[in-house]
Amino acid sequence: MTGSTPPRKRRFSLGKADEEPSDGSHDARDDERGSPGAVAPFEPATDRADHPVPVTQPAPVARRRAAVMRDKARELAREGVRRGGSGARAGLSYLADRIIDIAPRVPVRDLATLRRQFPGLGPEELADKLVAGAAAATSTVGAGIGAAAMLPVPPAMPTELAAEITGVAAIELKLVAELHEVYGVRPPGNLKTRSTAYLSSWSGERGIDVLKPSTYDVALGGHMKRELRQQIMKRVVRDLPNLMPFMVGAAVGAVMNRRDTKRLAAHVRADLRTIQVPWAELAELPPLEKPAEPLPVRGFPEGL
Repeated sequence: MTGSTPPRKRRFSLGKADEEPSDGSHDARDDERGSPGAVAPFEPATDRADHPVPVTQPAPVARRRAAVMRDKARELAREGVRRGGSGARAGLSYLADRIIDIAPRVPVRDLATLRRQFPGLGPEELADKLVAGAAAATSTVGAGIGAAAMLPVPPAMPTELAAEITGVAAIELKLVAELHEVYGVRPPGNLKTRSTAYLSSWSGERGIDVLKPSTYDVALGGHMKRELRQQIMKRVVRDLPNLMPFMVGAAVGAVMNRRDTKRLAAHVRADLRTIQVPWAELAELPPLEKPAEPLPVRGFPEGL
């Protein structure tokens, strides 16, 4: 043993250091080592579903171009609204002037003519007859315009709508004037003055108090035209369903026109009853002058 190197001081040979298995198992179990294929790759995964999609930021030039296009679109939209509003106001102004023009041409029957045509009826019964005839006439106009919308090539809708509005206005103006005759409340003045008073009554849906001229307009001033345009605007909005296709518009137009004419008559009659002059106390009035060019008012049932 003399001269030998103690075991603790022996040096391992470099050649024998790697004699163990190269896989580095050292008797380790497979489930402790893990599978060699389970090592995560070094390359970044590009097909992972749980990774968010990278967002590509637009270039500054593209952002500026999009902003310019958006501002231009808003400007064009505002311009379209302004032009549409101007066109609507111009259309309403034309309709108002058209109704003002036809008002003196609407034929009106005076009380003596009405009593001869409907003998044996009192004021309320005679007024009921007039309302029934006018409601039937406006119903016919609404149904006819609504049916036009079902044609394969419909006519110009603004033209048809304007024709309905003026047609209904003529019928209702005739009703308003004759109701004033029945209740013994004829406005003073000539044909033009009375027509203006009836326009005021129709546009405001109220009766005329002849003892208070301030309650109605006898001249076509700014206030009168403003009220008339407001009434026409209501009628335009109300008559839009009449242009529905497939004959639905015809039924809707007939019902709505009938209802609205009766509502107008109810409002006017309620006012006239408060100032009604009984026929026995009514002074004999001169016959109403006839218009130079009477407007043909169609749609009334025969005898009304």
